[in-house]
Amino acid sequence: MEKWSLMTITVLLGLTVRWTVSLGSYSGAGKPPTYGDYEAQRHWQEVTYNLPIRQWYFNTSDNNLQYWGLDYPPLTAYHSFLCAYIAKLINPDWIALHTSRGYESQPHKLFMRTTVFVADLLIYIPAVILYCFSLKETSTKKKVSSALCILLYPGLILIDHGHFQYPCSAVK
Repeated sequence: MEKWSLMTITVLLGLTVRWTVSLGSYSGAGKPPTYGDYEAQRHWQEVTYNLPIRQWYFNTSDNNLQYWGLDYPPLTAYHSFLCAYIAKLINPDWIALHTSRGYESQPHKLFMRTTVFVADLLIYIPAVILYCFSLKETSTKKKVSSALCILLYPGLILIDHGHFQYPCSAVK
């Protein structure tokens, strides 16, 4: 029972740090023409939702690869598509083909931050917990310490939650 209590505290600490980091600004905010990685992620949602799969990675009149072309692996593209599907239900303007370019709003930023948080909660954090509990010949404290180190790794937290990326949840 002790290991679950310690792991729960570890996960809650990891989630708190993630959300706290997400409250900050990000590079490119309000700076045309490319608006930073927030726009890259939003644009990938626009592309994956509105274009057929065969056009996701190719330059077309609807997909200008010079403007945040999709350059991550297909798993990330499908993740963008799933996020776009949810975005469309909330506000279709967020992913409207061509007209949403450079779109920035507080509700959409909250949506984007939440998608990163939920992806971590559903994919990355359970994988970390399973990995740490599967460590053989290791004490409970070492397992929890390993989870704490992994979940509080600044590189992934800053990139995912502070910089609008999804590497730890969608790419890995």
